[in-house]
Amino acid sequence: MKLQAVAGEIEAHSSMPSHASKKLSEYRRIIAVLLLVIALLGAVAIYYSPLLSVPSPTGIAHATGLTPVQIYANSNQSVVTIQGVVQDESSPNASLSSILGTGFIITYVGSYYIVTNFHVMNGLQDATVTFSDGNSYPAKVVGLDAYSDLAIVSVNAKPSELRPLTLGSSSALKVGESVVAIGNPYGLSNTITVGIVSQVGRALQEDTLSGFAVPDTIQFSAAVNPGNSGGPLINSEGLVVGITTATVTNSVGLGFAIPADTITRELPSLIHDGSYDKHPYLGVQLIDMSYQLSQAMGTNVTYGVLIVNVVPGGPASISGLRGGSRNATIEQQQYMIGGDIIISVNGNRITNYDSFAAFLEEHAAAGQTVKLGIVRNGQFMVIQVLLGSKPPLT
Repeated sequence: MKLQAVAGEIEAHSSMPSHASKKLSEYRRIIAVLLLVIALLGAVAIYYSPLLSVPSPTGIAHATGLTPVQIYANSNQSVVTIQGVVQDESSPNASLSSILGTGFIITYVGSYYIVTNFHVMNGLQDATVTFSDGNSYPAKVVGLDAYSDLAIVSVNAKPSELRPLTLGSSSALKVGESVVAIGNPYGLSNTITVGIVSQVGRALQEDTLSGFAVPDTIQFSAAVNPGNSGGPLINSEGLVVGITTATVTNSVGLGFAIPADTITRELPSLIHDGSYDKHPYLGVQLIDMSYQLSQAMGTNVTYGVLIVNVVPGGPASISGLRGGSRNATIEQQQYMIGGDIIISVNGNRITNYDSFAAFLEEHAAAGQTVKLGIVRNGQFMVIQVLLGSKPPLT
């Protein structure tokens, strides 16, 4: 009887609300709210993680792809030093000057070659290629193209030293993308510098090209100096996206590279023929349009390129394109104005000379016909032009 009474007393007690049970329910509600808040904070952190990430010490994020350390480890032994001498024609005795440059190994149809710059190999005597292990070999020029500042070289090196890099597609490059340059600045062999793609499609003016520019180059911020010329520009996937070619005098963090797509396009001709003759040629002198030029010409077109002069007998002349007809002084500079304004090629808008030269180099070749959208005396029209080939440099 006592046992039953106690059991009944307990059952009756547990069925009645109490202060302890109320506190337990409140704790459960608080815990549920805290778990919900934690879940929400986790979702917010995942959503905004790209914005909250801490930059790397170099200022370049490497959340995906290879780090500069990995790129260097994978690519260093594929980069070579090129040396030789050239005759200095400007000196009274035509004395010899030492030349130092960079190159990198690739493969083409089962054979090994070294890619470097035209200006490194042009006129080079007693040229040698030195590998990362210190072994040196005589170098033989296979092909040259001054207009793209490219040279292909061969060496009879040991197979174990021939470790090729892979050419990527430069057309997929994005401004702001991280890149590294490997080269031999001032003879400091196998130096790596890190930067970003600053811009693409730049036309690089060179004094040695008889007024022509090297079109469609990559501008990047990795530090390069004399001796870097001919070295690879490599992206975070470890692919060569360009070949370093030049810096601007007295600039800081301003380098240029020939796109990998240019190398790929020219490689068969350079190896088989020793040259490349498909660079499109229009036969015109051009300047960028501007607001000031448009005001002087009485037009509202402020973009595109103005034809200043047409080469007699050239493709533009044969197609009926017109150059300037009168002089104008704008901001104390003399301009020949009144010519046709090119604003599109094959329906693609042209904003300035850089974009015009880059489009022709990427999408046209000597012997092809293009449709130029022009503005003449305020009227839009389309002119078809059969492109020629750039003349040999003298």
